[in-house]
Amino acid sequence: MNIQDIHNLFLQCKSVSIDTRKIENDSMFFAIKGENFDANTFAATALELGALFVIVDNAAYIIDERTILVENSLETLQELAKFHRTYLKLPIIALTGSNGKTTTKELINVVIGKKYKTKATVGNLNNHIGVPLTLLSFTKETEIGIVEMGANHKKEIEFLCEIAQPDYGYITNFGKAHLEGFGGVQGVIEGKSEMYQYLAKNNKLAFVNLEDSIQIERSAGIQSFTFGINNDTADLKIKNIKANPFVAIEYDNFSVESHLIGLYNANNINAAIAIGYYFKVTEADMKQAIETYIPENNRSQLLRIDSNQIILDAYNANPSSMAVAITNFLQLENQNKVMILGDMFELGDESPQEHKLIVDSLLKQNESECYLIGKSFYENKVTKDNIQFFETFDAFVEYLKTRHFSENTILVKGSRGMALERTLEYIK
Repeated sequence: MNIQDIHNLFLQCKSVSIDTRKIENDSMFFAIKGENFDANTFAATALELGALFVIVDNAAYIIDERTILVENSLETLQELAKFHRTYLKLPIIALTGSNGKTTTKELINVVIGKKYKTKATVGNLNNHIGVPLTLLSFTKETEIGIVEMGANHKKEIEFLCEIAQPDYGYITNFGKAHLEGFGGVQGVIEGKSEMYQYLAKNNKLAFVNLEDSIQIERSAGIQSFTFGINNDTADLKIKNIKANPFVAIEYDNFSVESHLIGLYNANNINAAIAIGYYFKVTEADMKQAIETYIPENNRSQLLRIDSNQIILDAYNANPSSMAVAITNFLQLENQNKVMILGDMFELGDESPQEHKLIVDSLLKQNESECYLIGKSFYENKVTKDNIQFFETFDAFVEYLKTRHFSENTILVKGSRGMALERTLEYIK
């Protein structure tokens, strides 16, 4: 069966699934092999749970005419997504970057969603499986698609662009994320810039932050729509940015006061506004979209526990995002500051140096108490009155049982694997 035939079957379905625990009625189920399981074994279960068709790549699991045998289920999912994208012919905005992808994607969605019927990547389904699933969620009713692309090695963004075929692209930044897979910061720059290469090759448009010299350099020669602070050459001119703790931005003709914390979120907002301008969303609608957006999922959330104000940014962390979060936190006017910071993962050989750099930066400040959690931070243990080190989260919990937080402003940040949102149970 060729891909067009599979697409005809797909059009009879209401959705696509790769997990029988989340399967929906009248869906198309793809049996994709994982490291520790073979989803072909769930083919019968998928049909029993309501799937219309099941794609398998092992003939032993063919059940009846509802089971379609292919050479490789994952590759078929990717080919189907690319075919569907071409079939729909809708404009697609793609974005990648080291930090801020998901927040920026959500902001773009709420801004241009004021004028168009948009659909965007759900959560952070942004890899070689997530991007195809996103594309297959688009329908004839979708007027603009927004696709987030993540990568932890070179050639991944190139591959995802070939599937999604974006008409517009944006790179949030080039930071110290996934250094192990990219082989260093230069590898990150080269890997993320694969989006620019796709846009250039296909005569498409890039949205460019003129405050980022790497974006300027890497996007040279590409059609662009730009934004910058007090920059006369920018298509969107930004007059002023403040964050204490919420980001407020003044543009030429209007201003926004967001629920996002930290100067590092300003560019996420600016990108969404720039894209809104390009797609001719009204200033009143853009203002309302930004000002009513509330972050969630442990991303720059502002919470209150008793008398304490918590900045919860525990979804993920890398050296770049950690450094800007600390810098922003220290510039807040609040008193009684506390930082609870966890190890940063996927840094490879750079991990010892990057954790040491964070510790060294904290040694220079006396405005905040600091609690550093995890083996990588612990290996850089030093003696300073306002800094304490804990090798494990459990060790920190034992300390928390003796520590009473009252009227503090507390930053909680670490890599996803540290799950530092657990700290909230003990801040009472």
